[in-house]
Amino acid sequence: MIRGVRGAITVEENNEAVIVSATERMMRELILQNEVNAEDVASVFISVTNDLDDVFPARALRQIDGWKHVPVMCMKEIPVKNSLKMCIRVMVHVNTSKSQKEINHIYLERAIALRPDLQS
Repeated sequence: MIRGVRGAITVEENNEAVIVSATERMMRELILQNEVNAEDVASVFISVTNDLDDVFPARALRQIDGWKHVPVMCMKEIPVKNSLKMCIRVMVHVNTSKSQKEINHIYLERAIALRPDLQS
């Protein structure tokens, strides 16, 4: 079964090092909490809000051992009025035997506001 695992994090500035570091932090937490093996990942979509354009956040995945060959695509999040700013979102498509309820979606920093219902 392929499951989607969501994650999101906000940053405080449009800066390459900050964006890459935040993306890596979010991905490492998603990998840890869901026991994700890169070999089981079909693809990763990463979106950023319009105010983030200093770097492709996919660069962060290349810093994680074993993720070199995982297909990653970056895109812009749709600009919805009054939506959360400075936000990086991820959707990881992973082959897993876990049920929907067993998946841990990761929301960090101000991105917690996106899904407060998933916070434990």
